[in-house]
Amino acid sequence: MAGIRASLRKLLSLTGQRNAEVSVLLVGDTAMRSLNRHYRGKDRTTDVLSFPLREGRFGRIQPQVLGDIVLSLPAARRQAKAAGEPCQREIERLLVHGYLHLLGYDHERSRAEARRMDGRERRLREALHR
Repeated sequence: MAGIRASLRKLLSLTGQRNAEVSVLLVGDTAMRSLNRHYRGKDRTTDVLSFPLREGRFGRIQPQVLGDIVLSLPAARRQAKAAGEPCQREIERLLVHGYLHLLGYDHERSRAEARRMDGRERRLREALHR
């Protein structure tokens, strides 16, 4: 958990959001599947979900609160194993991905947006290791 906290602090700093708040919830496949079904209509587990709080009708009530990121630890472990990477590296990748969704990036919107998000994700992951 300390690694997640440190990575998130650095992400907030790198993106000019030093005073912003983000919550991170670590869950298993059952909880993730339930959330994915309820909020996205997809009856399967996924690796990360983001719940931005700056969007919608009440998005300006507390602008310092970016939102919530939910990470599936079992999915992170499976993906890390498949990629031959340490689990912490995969968790970091998912954290960056979820964080960008909180900032308004959406790879499902268009191919151009997917490329834009992928590039930003890559640059942020590199910056986390400097």
